[in-house]
Amino acid sequence: MEFFDILRKRHSIRRFKEKSIEKDKIRKLLQAANSAPSAGNLQAYRIFLVKDKDICKRLAQVAYNQDFISQAPINLIFCADGLRSAQVYGTRGETLYSIQDATISCAFVHLAAVDLGLGSVMVGAFDEEEASKLLKIPANLRPVIMLSLGYPDEEPEETPRRSLDDLVQKM
Repeated sequence: MEFFDILRKRHSIRRFKEKSIEKDKIRKLLQAANSAPSAGNLQAYRIFLVKDKDICKRLAQVAYNQDFISQAPINLIFCADGLRSAQVYGTRGETLYSIQDATISCAFVHLAAVDLGLGSVMVGAFDEEEASKLLKIPANLRPVIMLSLGYPDEEPEETPRRSLDDLVQKM
């Protein structure tokens, strides 16, 4: 698929078919995550891959009862590793670059999913502390975004976007 077709077809998918994602597609998604740019190429993030249905149900609760999380065959939780980034970039690396690294990696997977015939939705609304407890995430990692993935069971309509004149400040 052409890149601009991927962008056009990309939507947040919140209904998934009861179909597992093949191992080769999971590997491609994780390779996409690994290919994302990061500050100083430090890749200051860690990804938790959750398939267990019970844990996915509990993730949905931690995410303020967003039930589609429990219906997705896979949920990826992207965690910033602020200490890894701080070794090179100090406080800015810890508080910003590591979060950017994790979210850019998530965005790459979100786009790769479209190319593989999958759907996904980024989830930022969740209780970080409860997610960390549930997944036994080490204290040096901060969960910053989840990505629910699966075969789409909906075709959302195109959503309106801001005009470029409204979005871009020309100097």
